Amino acid sequence: MNSETAGFQPDASGTAPKQSEYIPHLKLSDGNEIPMLGYGLGTAKFKRSNFDQLDEKIIDDTVMAIKNGYYHLDGAEAYGNEAELGAAIARAGVPRSKLFITAKTSCRSGETIETAFTRSLAKLGVDYVDLYLIHSPFWAQSPADLQRRWAEMEAIKDSGRARSIGVSNYLREHLEATLQTCRHRPVINQIEYHPYLQHEGGLVAFHREQGIALAAYSPLTAVTKAAGGPLDGVYERVAKKYGVTPGEVAIRWCIDQGIVAITTSSNEERLQGWMKRLPLFKLTPREVEEIAELGRERHFRGFWKKEFEEDDRR
Repeated sequence: MNSETAGFQPDASGTAPKQSEYIPHLKLSDGNEIPMLGYGLGTAKFKRSNFDQLDEKIIDDTVMAIKNGYYHLDGAEAYGNEAELGAAIARAGVPRSKLFITAKTSCRSGETIETAFTRSLAKLGVDYVDLYLIHSPFWAQSPADLQRRWAEMEAIKDSGRARSIGVSNYLREHLEATLQTCRHRPVINQIEYHPYLQHEGGLVAFHREQGIALAAYSPLTAVTKAAGGPLDGVYERVAKKYGVTPGEVAIRWCIDQGIVAITTSSNEERLQGWMKRLPLFKLTPREVEEIAELGRERHFRGFWKKEFEEDDRR
């Protein structure tokens, strides 16, 4: 295992973090930093009804996560629980300056991003976010649509109310359209990423070339939703070697590629375990590649399936 190198900091180049006693931060292209482990409020915490009534379970879970050191909080207007996230932030009592808050816009038809952003700030109970993302590109009918919306994002960045701006679920063509006309480049793209969805066709390499960081949601997929595949054996073997769980190996696999990992849990013991053990081991380059190689033997996509053919691995 490697030792911490003084002054080293991961960035969008994909260079693996060194072993350390803490979860590292990744430096974005605009100079801001993002914690490499985030607590997400999507998936199981997604609200589909009763939007006018606070869900105390979501609030309690999020307060518990914050109090266990999860200061990177990943939300979105589409999750329907920004008010719960805002309540949890207020109740947890952690100074705003210590938190890294991500919000996302759905780019609703007939509504400006400014309108959506102002509404999100009010629900969150904050006057700025650390990162604001366009949640997906699939609403766009043309490259010009993406470019117009990105200009709206840039205005919010210019106002100082979003310290960094980026995208989510973008493919290469969406990024290329945005980069053609942008003043502020997207600093990050949050995508579904795990060994069974490594985005063939050079998407990850394109991010490295352009200095755009990557964040992975659903990094535990090969251990949870897609368990029973070719990776089970290697996850167990590597977990035993380091004295950790297969889930921690899955998260570390992302971090060791310089990719931010977004995950969630309502289990305090599990959250504590991630925060305690993830900094204490580091996969070797061979282990990272072995997991990647075996992962390519299976294809599994958990989200946005309607936008892709079944065998589309982009």
